[in-house]
Amino acid sequence: MGETALPGRDLPGAALPGRDLPGAYLDRLPKTDLHCHLIGTVRAGTFAELARREGLALPAEPERIFADINSLPPDPALYRDTRIPVPQGRSADEPEVSYSLFQASNWVVEVLRDADDLTRIVYEAFEDAHRSSSTRHLELFFDAVPPHLESLGYAGSVEAYAEGIRMAERDFGMTGRMIQGIDRSRSGEHALALVRQVVDNPHEYVAGIGLDNLETSGPPERFVDAYRLAGEAGLGRTAHSSEHSPTAVNTVTCLDLLGCDRIDHGYYVLEDDDVVARMRDEQVAFTVVSTTSRRSWRPWRRASIEAMLAAGLNVVPASDDPGMFPTTLAAEYRIVHEQIGATADQVRAMALAGVDASWLPAAEKKTLRADFERDIAALDSEFALVG
Repeated sequence: MGETALPGRDLPGAALPGRDLPGAYLDRLPKTDLHCHLIGTVRAGTFAELARREGLALPAEPERIFADINSLPPDPALYRDTRIPVPQGRSADEPEVSYSLFQASNWVVEVLRDADDLTRIVYEAFEDAHRSSSTRHLELFFDAVPPHLESLGYAGSVEAYAEGIRMAERDFGMTGRMIQGIDRSRSGEHALALVRQVVDNPHEYVAGIGLDNLETSGPPERFVDAYRLAGEAGLGRTAHSSEHSPTAVNTVTCLDLLGCDRIDHGYYVLEDDDVVARMRDEQVAFTVVSTTSRRSWRPWRRASIEAMLAAGLNVVPASDDPGMFPTTLAAEYRIVHEQIGATADQVRAMALAGVDASWLPAAEKKTLRADFERDIAALDSEFALVG
């Protein structure tokens, strides 16, 4: 792809900056969050409480650690010639002492003691999504059972998560599902065993699998067998792709070899015009996140999302690790509209696209979409956005 001086603005169908939706409208817009990691939702206050209970020695107070999460970029040589320039230096808002997202996540996992803790953090994730962002449906990535919780087993852990979802459904009228995370830094055999565990222990709240961790640590083709098994079992399939590796090829692999029905991130599909055209034609759903723990990369992320929108790609905002960045899904919608320049019509379309890309059963999806359409129309009327 050739370079462009103003990313997205000179592409066919480019969206003009739009700020005609009030912040209150964006906050109350019904939303789905399809790309959210459970451990990354944990409240700083909850982490502090659990760390004190477990006697975990930390280099700073949990609230300070969360505020100073800033994962440093990898070798900048990988990103020197990308179409959307990737910042090479530090950003002005980087803290004096930085903590990586992975380190903070490991600390949180370490202080989880039993099924009640797992239920609690799931419930709090749903509560925060509901109260901060009017999220109606939430799909949470969960990781393999850590050694210190092996007594729960896979089935016990999933049931603990499910109890948190049931409580949220009762209290907030939400729906939810879980996504088994596949750590791409592990072997294909490990992934296959994990998926076999999911398939052998079916649960109504476990809807699919997703490839995560740093994209540079494991190519998607390593996981073909695991994804084939998931597909045969009727599980949804997604993968973090074209996020850390500056190439569109991984996304093509995720679609064609892994059978993914949506893609998490996907910014580097912009490196290949033919891939962009295919993504536009097929309307592949990309769950995008404007905020990242790599603070210096945030301008690149936002410029990439702008270009994806301008190219007509199917972009669905997500929160990723909202407790640790920190952000909210509503904040991500505000950024997409107020800073990136998505039009009011594009914002409404994103909210509906999230329903369509969700892994709810068809009947529930149809009902949820009708609810979204009704509530969006009511918001438009309330804010005098219709003639």
